[in-house]
Formats: sequence, C-alpha cells, structure tokens
Amino acid sequence: MFHKEGHKILIFTLFICIALNLAASLAFQNVIIHYVVFAVTIVVFFLIAQFFRNPTRIVKQNNHHILSPVDGKVVAIEEVVEPEYAQKSMRLISVFMSPINVHVTRYPIGGEVVYSKYHKGKYLVAWHPKSSELNERTTVVIKTENFGEVLYRQIAGALARRIVNYATPNTKVQQGTDSGFIKFGSRVDVYIPLDAEINVKIGDVVKGAKSVLAKSQNND
Repeated sequence: MFHKEGHKILIFTLFICIALNLAASLAFQNVIIHYVVFAVTIVVFFLIAQFFRNPTRIVKQNNHHILSPVDGKVVAIEEVVEPEYAQKSMRLISVFMSPINVHVTRYPIGGEVVYSKYHKGKYLVAWHPKSSELNERTTVVIKTENFGEVLYRQIAGALARRIVNYATPNTKVQQGTDSGFIKFGSRVDVYIPLDAEINVKIGDVVKGAKSVLAKSQNND
C-alpha cells in the first residue's frame, strides 16, 4: 500500500521507466543493453516505491501514552526550552528518519489541535543542531487529556524538499492516524512535559504509532 502523497510521483516514474526501455529497444540492437536498462529502471522504481510505502498499523490507542509519530532512530533526549510556542522547558525526543524508513507522520496522541504552522527554511542535514530552527518545518500542538499540550515538529533534511502537514487547528484527532508526510529523509522532534515518564533511550529504533515514547505519571 502506497501513501497518497506518492501516487503522482510513482505514476511519473513508471512512465519514465517505460519510456527509457522503449528508447533503449529502438536505439540499441544489443540485447544485453536492453536487459541492463530494464534492470536499472526496475531498481530505481522499486527504491522510489518503497519510500512511499504506507503499511497498515494496528494502533493500541491509549491516552496515557505518547507514541512515536514516525519510524526511525532516537537520536536525542534532552531538556530544552521550546522557543516557538510553549516558550518553556520541555523534554525533547528527536527521531531521525533515513531514506529507507517509512516517512508517514502519525499523530502521537489524540486530542485537539490548537496550533499548526508551516515555516520556510533551509535544508541542513537533519541531525544538525540548528536544523530544528533553520530548516523548513511544521509545528503542531495537540491539547491532550493527560499530558496537557504535546508539540511535535516535522523537520526537512538535506534531501527532503517537501513537508506535508494535515493538522488543522480546532479539530479533534485520533492517536496513530496520518498527520502528514515528509519526502526523502528528515527528522521529527516531540516535545513533552517534564513530568512525563520517558520510555525510550538514545539509539532505540522506533515505529510510528507503535513505539511508546513516554507515559503519563498515572498511566494504566
């Protein structure tokens, strides 16, 4: 199953691959060249297709848990002052996505979207310390029952050239449902209250809508 954000790109890529194979068959008599062009185009199409895959996730919804919004690797856990919205100390958990990860962004918890904003920016590598402030990014804040306000930020990386964000202020959202997509490598930062119980450590590999990043103090 492929994400809707990839449909046009996949159709365009398929058209180019077919055109290249037809051109090769007309331009070259050597059958080996035909096979090489066919193999290369199949590999290219497969790589692009796997990037836009959207596997079905069975979500165990729990309003005492903050789930990872994306697939990737935890690269930072630290106390920081969130500068854009909260402007106070919060716990930051950063998840880095490589180009081979699923790039669907999912709501880490259910609640009401109270803030959603897109920022133009640069395309520094996603692990750069200043990427969360300087890169193209979106910031979403969800008002929750057990954590207060939870903020997550999609951050474009060196290869990412488009961030898609579905979060709309004053709407109710369900934990684990699609909230956006980031194309070609990136990072997502999750900001949670300091009194939440962290459930991951640096280096952990997490799955979107499956891995629990944090729990509330009175979690079930």
